[in-house]
Amino acid sequence: MFYVQRDTDGQLTRVEAEAYAGSTETLPADHPDLQEWFATELVATSQKQLKQIKQLKQLKQSDLDMIRVIDDLIQVLTDKGVIRVTDLPVAAQAKLMDRSQAREALGGLEHLVDDDEVGLI
Repeated sequence: MFYVQRDTDGQLTRVEAEAYAGSTETLPADHPDLQEWFATELVATSQKQLKQIKQLKQLKQSDLDMIRVIDDLIQVLTDKGVIRVTDLPVAAQAKLMDRSQAREALGGLEHLVDDDEVGLI
């Protein structure tokens, strides 16, 4: 049994499993109005979740792009003598060394940014 409230047009505006002030009637779980209510809620929740997943994917891609920028920035700063790799914590040095070796194995820095990308910095 669910406690419900309807608007002036008879449409459900609130559905709760527990009694609440303002509920106007109770309906069994298999009532068509309740089935429609829950189906609509499910669709709305699914759409919200899909939007969040898309936003998380965009953020993850942005993080990957920023890692490349930071990696390039560290390389430029070390090449110019502004910083030394040994100025960084040991864990950071190890990660940079691993990335450097992986990048060299893939052909260096030349193809990390698409040719059509402009204005990275």
